[in-house]
Amino acid sequence: MSKISTALTIGQVAEAIGVSTHTLRYYEQAGLIRSVGRTQAGHRLYSPADLDWLQFVMRLKATGMPIAGMQAFAALRAQGEPTMGARRDLLVAHRDAVLARIAGLQSNLGAIVDKIAYYEAAGQNTAADHPARQSDTTPSSHSDEDSPWTTHTQTVTRGAGTN
Repeated sequence: MSKISTALTIGQVAEAIGVSTHTLRYYEQAGLIRSVGRTQAGHRLYSPADLDWLQFVMRLKATGMPIAGMQAFAALRAQGEPTMGARRDLLVAHRDAVLARIAGLQSNLGAIVDKIAYYEAAGQNTAADHPARQSDTTPSSHSDEDSPWTTHTQTVTRGAGTN
C-alpha cells in the first residue's frame, strides 16, 4: 500500500485514516492494533504496516462490522498463519452481510426512483392541466396508486463490486 519508510506519529496516522488520536488509543486498548513502537519519551510510532492494517480496520468499520467482529479478526490475525481459514470465513460472512445490505438499499433506492418518476410524470400532467400543482399533503384522485411502494428485486452476485 504505502511506501513510507519512516515511522509515523499518532497525529499523522490519525489524520491519514480520518480518526482522532483518542480513537487510535481506544483501538489499541480494544486490541484492534498490536502494540506499536515508542520513542524514548514514550510517544507512539506507527510503521507503514500499522497504517496499512488500520486502513483495513477502517474498511471493516465503514462496511458495518461491529467492534467485536473486528476484535475477533484482529485476535485471529495476531495468532498468525494457522488462522487464515478462520479469518477468511469471518470475512466471507461479513461480505455476505454487506451484499445483503447493498441489495436492500438497491431495492429501496429503486422504489424511491420509481416514486420520483411518478411525481415528475404527475407534475407534468398537472402543470399542463392546471397552473397550480397539488402538494403531497393534498388528497388527490391518485391516492390509491400512490400508497403502495413498488419494490424492485435485484440480484447481487458474489463478484458484484469487486475488481
